[in-house]
Amino acid sequence: MVAAPVELNGAPLLLDPSGAVFWRQHGLLAVADLHLEKGSSFARRGTLLPPYDTQATLDELGRLVRRWQPRMVVCLGDSFHDTGGPGRLGAADRGRLAALVRGRDWIWVVGNHDPQIPADVGGRAVAELTLGPLTFRHEARSDAKGEVSGHYHPKASVATSARRISGRCFVTDGQRMVLPALGAFTGGLDVLDPAIAGLMRRRFIAFLLGRDRLFAFPRDQLLRAAA
Repeated sequence: MVAAPVELNGAPLLLDPSGAVFWRQHGLLAVADLHLEKGSSFARRGTLLPPYDTQATLDELGRLVRRWQPRMVVCLGDSFHDTGGPGRLGAADRGRLAALVRGRDWIWVVGNHDPQIPADVGGRAVAELTLGPLTFRHEARSDAKGEVSGHYHPKASVATSARRISGRCFVTDGQRMVLPALGAFTGGLDVLDPAIAGLMRRRFIAFLLGRDRLFAFPRDQLLRAAA
C-alpha cells in the first residue's frame, strides 16, 4: 500500500488507503468511527445484519497496527455503536481487542454513540486530545485549526472516462481534516453536503480510498451525490 503524505496545520501526516492517519513524529495512528457491535445493536431491534462487522473491523485495525507499529492509537469516537457495545463483544473479539490495546497508549475519544467507554476494555477515554499543532476530537468545529476528526463518514464521487466512482474519503483543507469511517457497516455523507463542506475552506481536497493507494481530487472535480 502507498500512503499519501499531507501537511495539516504544519504537521506532516501519512494517509493510509485503509482510512487511517499516521503521524510518524509521535508514532501515532488515528482511526475514526469503528462502530463495533453495530450488527448486534441492529439485531436487538429486530433488523438482522450479518454478525461479522466487529470481526471485519478488528481485522482491518489489526492490519493497520501491524503495518505502522504505533506507540499511540487514537480512536476518534463512535468506536462502539452504542454504550452497550462493549458488553456485547464476544470472548474472541474481546481478546483480539485487548491484544491490540496492550503495550500501547490507546486513547478512546468519546463520541455521540459512545459517550462512555468502560475501563475494562483497556486504554483511556478522553473528550479530545491536543498534541502539538493538532487536536483530535470526534466532531469537527468550524473554528478549529489543526483538527483531526471523524463523525461524518465522508464519501465523494468523481467522473472517469468510463463511469462515475463513489467511495469513502479523507477530506482536508490543510487546516482541518475529517477521516472516513473504518467500521465495516458504516455508510457515508457526501463531502459536498453543507455539513462537511461548510467546515472547510473553499479549496479543499478529497482523498478517495483505493485498493492500495489514494486518489486526490480538488473540490471543483467532485460530483454531487446522486438524488
